[in-house]
Amino acid sequence: MSRWMHRSCCAVFLLLPIMGTAQTTKVSHSTAGNDGMRTLVWSDEFNGPNGSRPNPAKWIEVTNGAGYGNNELEYYTPHTANVQIKNGSLQITARREKYAGRDGASRLYTSGRIETRGLFDLEYGRVEARIKLPHGQGLWPAFWMLGDNYDRAGWPQCGEIDIMENVGYEPTKVHGSLHGPGYSGGHPLTGIYTLPGGASFSDHFHVFAVEWEPRAIRFYVDGTLYETQTPKDLPAGSPWVFDHPFYIILNLAVGGFWPGNPDATTKLPQTMQVDYVRVYRLTRGSDAQAGTQ
Repeated sequence: MSRWMHRSCCAVFLLLPIMGTAQTTKVSHSTAGNDGMRTLVWSDEFNGPNGSRPNPAKWIEVTNGAGYGNNELEYYTPHTANVQIKNGSLQITARREKYAGRDGASRLYTSGRIETRGLFDLEYGRVEARIKLPHGQGLWPAFWMLGDNYDRAGWPQCGEIDIMENVGYEPTKVHGSLHGPGYSGGHPLTGIYTLPGGASFSDHFHVFAVEWEPRAIRFYVDGTLYETQTPKDLPAGSPWVFDHPFYIILNLAVGGFWPGNPDATTKLPQTMQVDYVRVYRLTRGSDAQAGTQ
């Protein structure tokens, strides 16, 4: 998520830890003529009982009302009213309700945010999720990754990969962005995907993904490649900060400098539904996997 203040070679890939049995699928690589392989190395299908919490072995639930330097209006809570499994999907719900946390922050909205921080990191590969977005002015759903050195290096030096962001006043569009030193906040490396025919991302589920290699990050919606970023796209003198582990984040923010605040047209509660999150190792053709640690 664009945190204003926080916030064609053989693939080199690191996953910590690897959970479950790897599954291999043959796919066509979008930027190469040869076939490639995807090996599933981590996932959450969110198939728990209705009303259950996200798997604590895979996710931490954030409790915070700091506004994240974006002037956000929500307080993230771990309550099932904001974060729960229901009907085979993760449901993150934003609500209009006054909430005062122990940190002294008082907010007019509640919502949810979950992260794999400290539980699962990845370096390179394909990261995808099937998501149905909420709708309404002032809502800001996001599926993104943050460098695991955030606490040490700070933002944007840690790097940020926004796989999908949507702001409520653009129901037909999503943004894919990279943030780093010299290209952060309101000036990231970014691209926009617009649904054809005026359709809204809140109408149906869509698959959002990145394919991340040492010198390239590609952004997809429903299998369509719409953006590629490489070190050649950086502003002069800016470093490429995407060669170390990142963790995954899902959240639904309310208000802030970019989306603006909810207004009289905003109908709450609104829910971001996540069918699954999957991480794959990528191998092109017969290339050997390099650099696994």
